[in-house]
Amino acid sequence: MPLEKTSKPLGKKPGSITEMTNIAFMGSSVVSGTGLGVVVKTGLYTQFGELSKRLATMQVESSFDKGVNQFTWVMIRVMMVMVVVIFLINWFFKKTALIDSLKFSLAVAVGLTPEMLPLIITINLSKGAIQMAKKKVIVKRLNSIQNFGAMDILCTDKTGTLTMDKVVLEKYCDVMRNEDKDVLKYACLNSYYQTGLKNILDRAILKYVNKQEGFDITNYKKVDEMPFDFSRRIMSVVVEMDGKTRLISKGAPEEIFKRCTKYELEGDILDMEYLILADLKEEYERLSADGFRVLALAYRDFTDKKAEFTKDDESELILEGYVAFLDPPKASTEKAIKMLRHYGVQVKVLTGDNELVTKKICSEVGLDVKGMMTGEAVEKMDDKALQAAVETTNVFARLSPMQKERIIHSLHANKHIVGFLGDGINDALALKASDVGISVNNAVDIAKESADIILLEKKLSVLEDGVIEGRRTFSNITKYIKMASSSNFGNMLSMTGASIFLPFLPMTAIQILFNNFLYDMSQTAIPTDAVDEDLIQTPTPWNVKSIRNYMFFIGPVSSIFDFMTFAVMLYVFHASPELFHTGWFVESLITQTVVIYVIRTTKIPIFESRPSKFLVFTSLAIMAVGLIMPFTPMANWFGFVKPSAKYFLILEAMVAAYLFLVYFVQKLYIKRFGKE
Repeated sequence: MPLEKTSKPLGKKPGSITEMTNIAFMGSSVVSGTGLGVVVKTGLYTQFGELSKRLATMQVESSFDKGVNQFTWVMIRVMMVMVVVIFLINWFFKKTALIDSLKFSLAVAVGLTPEMLPLIITINLSKGAIQMAKKKVIVKRLNSIQNFGAMDILCTDKTGTLTMDKVVLEKYCDVMRNEDKDVLKYACLNSYYQTGLKNILDRAILKYVNKQEGFDITNYKKVDEMPFDFSRRIMSVVVEMDGKTRLISKGAPEEIFKRCTKYELEGDILDMEYLILADLKEEYERLSADGFRVLALAYRDFTDKKAEFTKDDESELILEGYVAFLDPPKASTEKAIKMLRHYGVQVKVLTGDNELVTKKICSEVGLDVKGMMTGEAVEKMDDKALQAAVETTNVFARLSPMQKERIIHSLHANKHIVGFLGDGINDALALKASDVGISVNNAVDIAKESADIILLEKKLSVLEDGVIEGRRTFSNITKYIKMASSSNFGNMLSMTGASIFLPFLPMTAIQILFNNFLYDMSQTAIPTDAVDEDLIQTPTPWNVKSIRNYMFFIGPVSSIFDFMTFAVMLYVFHASPELFHTGWFVESLITQTVVIYVIRTTKIPIFESRPSKFLVFTSLAIMAVGLIMPFTPMANWFGFVKPSAKYFLILEAMVAAYLFLVYFVQKLYIKRFGKE
């Protein structure tokens, strides 16, 4: 008969022994069986609640979060120093009115701040999320897009990620690997009578038996069970069969072996001696080496009636045999691993399966096993030793959920940016601890809740899209950061110099703010910009030191041309304060707007790397506003006057010279510091 059980109503008497079917309490599913339900803990006091609380309270600062915070503090420190210096120069040394000095200093502070950074970041990340959604990938947390591109190590579970997650029962055999129907019967009874959530192996067993003839589950009666847990790695049921009370255990062979004192072979019960045990393990290892996932079956008979069975009864067992399953690798796995390697991402396998099966699967998907370590070895290591081990090991087997999380933390301690791909309950902590957690749509709820990215289809090819999109997104973010930080820093240097030598303020507060607003608006099109291929070939993490160096290296170049503008306005045009303000406003706006075309690429601008049409449009529009503004009625609002035609000729030459100089200085910067 088919191994499915129909629902029956619960008994009506409170506290009575009832038939419980298809009931869920705090994540535990009772599928069938009889028992007395006693509530001892509820909510956050349960083990499920403890796990939920831990996941909810885990504060994991990702690579993206750290980068934003570090950059913010760099800008705050520079701002505090320069604003104080400029304030003291104008108020204390030049005796400018206190309120004017204060307003000017505050405007300088605003001018140094990249105000559009939150908008630019959000637009870039949102655009990346939309592109991923078109490929059936849901981004739950926007900053995970950048982390996806920045990761240099992807850790992955094996089952359901590298493999197809379509487990099929292939063998049921005795200890000598001969087919044995009793092994199948015991496996079926164990899987059928357990009341927890049936895993893929249980479902594979029951599916196989449903296709067989002559096996009637009603000939047996369940007495008790000992549920599976990750420490024991065994699940046991007690049934009445053939006039006996028999405990049937199914689980990891190495754990079953520890509890066996005898084994059965062709109907004979034989003692489990040391040499015999070595031979039995060899047979099991042969199955594993062939790529089978293997569970061992053992039993024990009880002649005396017992009211209750415990885990202590899982001793003095008789080894019956093995059930072996195949879970073939996905066709896309090998290609995905090659792709990740091409983009500079290492792949490490973190699995609860044994090392032999894992090694076999790794060989089939083209992943070279450069070092293998078991959970037992991980447990014995202190943090320092583990940090060294994770650098030379790329396959970890027999891991518990806590050990997976610990490996992620060790990689973080070694300054790696880590992604994790998993879909099971035992992957939840690792998903939460990683910089970018990736799961699939049919994963367990707690895995999906812990993940940052959900794959609606189990196609590993989308990993390539995610990596490229993450790197493209971050490249566009850094374009704005480099442009804004270097230009603003250069302007503030110019402000400081001008404050020392000029008898008046180099620009009014409202002019500074208006200038800052206009060139920030010109950069809102950066998220649409194309990215050079060479900028997405390697992981792109936040490098605040590089941004700071770029700011200090490129920023003074704009100051050189600012001082040239000061000289032209003072000694060529003998400018009044209003004309001086107008001349520097226009020059500053134009140079800051066009410099993005040099900063956006390491190639020859325009000719070898074309910007997006929208970026060109916004740049031209903002420059037009700046050039036309002094000739409009609004000029009086901002204190502008009309420059002469000669000024614009000089401006054109200065802008061209500025772009050439920035291009060559950037080449020197790349030669000294690299592209980052």
